[in-house]
This record gives sequence, structure tokens and C-alpha cells, in this order.
Amino acid sequence: MNALLITGTDTDAGKTVLTTALAAYWQTYCTAQTLGILKPIQTGDSGLDGVAESDRALYSRLFKRDPNEVTPLPFVAPLAPPIAAAQEGRRIELDKLWQAFEAMRQKYDWVLVEGLGGLGSPVTNETTVADLAWDWHVPAVLVVPVKLGAIGQTVANVALARQTRVHLKGIVLNCVQPCTEQEIANWAPADLIRSLTSIPVLGLMPHLPDPTNLSALAQIASDLDLESLLPLASLLSGIA
Repeated sequence: MNALLITGTDTDAGKTVLTTALAAYWQTYCTAQTLGILKPIQTGDSGLDGVAESDRALYSRLFKRDPNEVTPLPFVAPLAPPIAAAQEGRRIELDKLWQAFEAMRQKYDWVLVEGLGGLGSPVTNETTVADLAWDWHVPAVLVVPVKLGAIGQTVANVALARQTRVHLKGIVLNCVQPCTEQEIANWAPADLIRSLTSIPVLGLMPHLPDPTNLSALAQIASDLDLESLLPLASLLSGIA
């Protein structure tokens, strides 16, 4: 499978930061290979000229992508997709999402798929992000924000992944705010998380004052254990 799902324990976990970091790394060190970025559903999207920049607008701006290719199903309300869709008199077209994913897999050497919310977040009234990952047979990396409660949220999401047969390649910790080493050790100790979940912790993303700085993002990605994200790393090995 030439794709990777970036999911998180919840909203604002840092999925966009990791997706952007991996894309920046790819753009910097793997110019011979093509990369697709897919955000299947975007809620809270008031258009590319909205006050708050949506993820699809961010990817379109930073990586010169067609916003309609990045996100086949955008919705205006910043709500769970089935609720946002209902308010607009629309429905979540799973077949359209699958077709967009398959088209990207055929077009690009590798595809990064940013999920919405956490693994348990609803996609439709009957399915979650975890269900989508299983249906698409795409492996995932779990982004965990460094904050009080991170350990329990991680354990719960790993349990859900196992229940829904989602293949988690690893966990990435993300400092959603500036953190001291002691705060990281208190709130999201890698050894304890690894011991409780039996999932490797691939590294820590420090807080970035400017999360659109592509050179800083590429450096952050290079500091992660990319080998554990094979075959992503197999295409990039020896370059960084």
C-alpha cells in the first residue's frame, strides 16, 4: 500500500503539522518521487479566502495543489461530518472518497491521507475514521498531543485500532504548546506509552511558532524514526 493515514487521538492533536512535515521532507529530499496529499473531508471550510485557513487551503498554498483534489468533500460548518452534511442538505458520499483515494494512488508514488478528528470520529452515521482506514486497508500513524491525559487517550485509541483491525505503524508525540522536558516526561512519557500499548513511539515534534515554515518542518520529519514508516522511508533512505 503506497499510502499512510495520519490520524490522532482527537481534534487539534497535530495531524496537520505531521502531514505538512512529511510533505515538506518529501518535497525537499525526494524530488524524483511524486506525493499526493488527501484530506478526504474538510469541515469548517469557508472557502480558500476564509478568515481561518482550512487544511486544504494550507496544503494548496504550501504545496501548490488543487484544493478540489486535496478535499473532494468540503463542508462549511466546523462540526462532525454527518452533522455538517445534514445542515447543508448533503450526504457523505463514501464512494466519492474511495474514488478520490484510488485516483491519487494511481497518480502519485505515495499518498498522505490526513484523517479528521480521532480514530473514533464519525465519517457517516454508521462509520468512523477507523472503519475507513480498515475499508481502505491503509496503515496509520497516531499523533498524540503532549498534555495532561495523553496517556489514557493513547491507550484508548490504540485499543480502538486493534478492535477495528487498523494497522498502527507507530505513535508520534506532538507539543501543541511549548513544553519543558519535565512536562513531556510527566504528560506523555514515551517509555510508558510504549509499554502500555506495545506500539513504537517514533519521535517527538517540538512546538513550532510558525507551523508553515517548510524548512523547519522538514527538519522535524527527519528527526522522526522514518524507517518505521516503511515503505515511505525506503524511497527516502540515504537522502536525509
